[in-house]
Amino acid sequence: MRTRFLARLLVVLIVLFCSLNLWAADDITPLNIKEGLWEDTVTRTMKGIHPHGIPPDLSPEDRARAEATMKGEPVTDVRKNCVTKEKLEKHSAFNFSRGDCTRTVVSSTGSKLELKFHCEISGGPAASDGTLALEALSSDNVKGTMHSITSGRPVTTDLTFTSKYLGPDCGDVK
Repeated sequence: MRTRFLARLLVVLIVLFCSLNLWAADDITPLNIKEGLWEDTVTRTMKGIHPHGIPPDLSPEDRARAEATMKGEPVTDVRKNCVTKEKLEKHSAFNFSRGDCTRTVVSSTGSKLELKFHCEISGGPAASDGTLALEALSSDNVKGTMHSITSGRPVTTDLTFTSKYLGPDCGDVK
């Protein structure tokens, strides 16, 4: 009798939990920003990197960046990013992770997005877990932060970024 009661209670709890997840999914709102080409300025700091030797064929600029990264110094990159409706809906418009990632939205409004992510990194057993927080300061200006820890040889990555809208045509930028 008690086993039957516990089994029914478990079924009710599972149904309730699934219903809450569906209800919460309705509250997910994409950032209210323009679709098209964006320029991201990203400052990254990494800790826990073990020097494996720098490839000899790097340009002097890339070599200096690699050495700075190994020392845990901040490194700044500028890159282009194509923001699409699909990326906004999947919360992957400003994706600084490598590998196959799953994202869990913690909170979202038209102006702010906070999510947790887990990425399986291709080519090895390592995985990365972290958080990403984005804020749309306007429809053409976004800022954000990311913190992640990669397993294996634990590497901590922190980044801050600003992004500005350049125009509706992404050209060959994916």
